[in-house]
Amino acid sequence: MTFGLQFTNNSGTTVIDSEYARLVVISSGRYAPTEESGMGSTTYFPRPVTSQEPPLVFVRPDTVSAVAGLCFMRLVGSAGNWTGFYVRAYSASTAQPNGRYFVAAFMAQVVADFGMRLWDGGQSLLFDSGTVAANFTRAFQNWTYVKYDYDDQGLTRVYYTVDFGFPQDEYLLINNFGMPMNAGSAIPRNLYCWWDFPNSKLYAITAASSNPTAFFLPALFAKMNA
Repeated sequence: MTFGLQFTNNSGTTVIDSEYARLVVISSGRYAPTEESGMGSTTYFPRPVTSQEPPLVFVRPDTVSAVAGLCFMRLVGSAGNWTGFYVRAYSASTAQPNGRYFVAAFMAQVVADFGMRLWDGGQSLLFDSGTVAANFTRAFQNWTYVKYDYDDQGLTRVYYTVDFGFPQDEYLLINNFGMPMNAGSAIPRNLYCWWDFPNSKLYAITAASSNPTAFFLPALFAKMNA
């Protein structure tokens, strides 16, 4: 940067810059079953997210002695007024949707009653001392193909996995697990996520009538700064 304000930490990492926005946590809390006989969960944020682009929702299912499966994520609201998100358990054989979440965006919002705020040259709010930043911690794209089978509708399901220890402070970006993928027919591939806690494995599962085995979707993890 040529002018403005910049803070660096003891490691020389820039933590606040008047030209670039950080990934800022707008709200955090818990999600829990609200509908569909405990299978579905709609969570409303304590404050709306005012970004024009959809915010990023990160989730961490509660640790259970079973599989926590999540799917069909969608945001509630619209541009400038994102008010919550929906997620569903994979099936009745997996854990109900219980866990923690945070929602983040590459922008700040007016949150603090006192402290410091920082705007860029276009008058976009970049920093508010009432919000914390989130850092991406890792990404998995080296999925291992496991097997395929068929669901009750006759759709082909393909299973991919990666070893993972499920740290308590790391959350999975769930947005991309709510988007259908291209398939070998007009019917897209549905996408599901399994947290297999007993076996310390993260699964991605696709289902479609014509389901290719190639799979490159990254699983992105982040954590909130203290």
